[in-house]
Amino acid sequence: MKQPSRQARWERRTQVPLLVLAVAFAVAYAVPIVAPDAGPGVHRACTHAEWAVWAAFAVDYLVRLGLSADRRVFVRTHWLDLAAVVLPLVQPLRLLRLVATLMLVGRRARMAPQVRLTTYVAGAVVGLLMFGSLAVLSVERDAPRGNIKNLGDAVWWSFTTMTTVGYGDHSPTTGLGRLIAVGLMLSGIALLGVVTANIAAWFIARFERDDQVERLQLAVLRELQDEVRALRGEVARLGDGGGDRGDGGGDGSGVGGGSGPGPMPAQAAAGPPPSCADQAGVTSPTP
Repeated sequence: MKQPSRQARWERRTQVPLLVLAVAFAVAYAVPIVAPDAGPGVHRACTHAEWAVWAAFAVDYLVRLGLSADRRVFVRTHWLDLAAVVLPLVQPLRLLRLVATLMLVGRRARMAPQVRLTTYVAGAVVGLLMFGSLAVLSVERDAPRGNIKNLGDAVWWSFTTMTTVGYGDHSPTTGLGRLIAVGLMLSGIALLGVVTANIAAWFIARFERDDQVERLQLAVLRELQDEVRALRGEVARLGDGGGDRGDGGGDGSGVGGGSGPGPMPAQAAAGPPPSCADQAGVTSPTP
């Protein structure tokens, strides 16, 4: 049995801690935006927590890079993790690390394809809604002509933007807010495409599996028919051989297997021998 690599063992051990850190980062990011009137100690603690989580992400990436067999391939295939570490701690962009970490944890999880897709979609929807709502609220709250002033308006705007409905009752007015809107719209379209493609693939796989089962059943039926034909031929050959042996045994005369009586002797067929008087020509007188 092949042993898992050191990188795989490290990723398995850090899966749950990374998820906990991602949730902690989301809380630390959301508190200053949702409660802007909180004391300076709360804002300072949230900032320290964000830096601590960022450092943990950076250490995790560097450790996995050092444990990988081919570092170039690792960088090329884990660009999202690299982006989550390299992105500066800019106010509207720092929550991208939460989305990246959720995707990373989902990619490491060992689950069935349908469960994995459900986890991806649910995590992506929650993460993007949170990212969009908090990010647009942080940049639109103090805008002169902004109309997104509280968290409820921000969440409603994120829902309508991700689903590409766009009622128009709330919309960003700043350049950064519109950039966030573009990202949410593209993400919503991508998620819808992923879900639609997975449903279609599931139906196709189900039909192919049913066709395969039907083909196997037909093959078994053909084998059974061939066996029945072979048995019928064998029974017919055995019947023909038994009839030939019975006809040959019935032709014997007297001795052997004949069932009927043999021919009678010639003397018995001619009757009893004549008496002495008959031979002398004298007949007995009639009374």
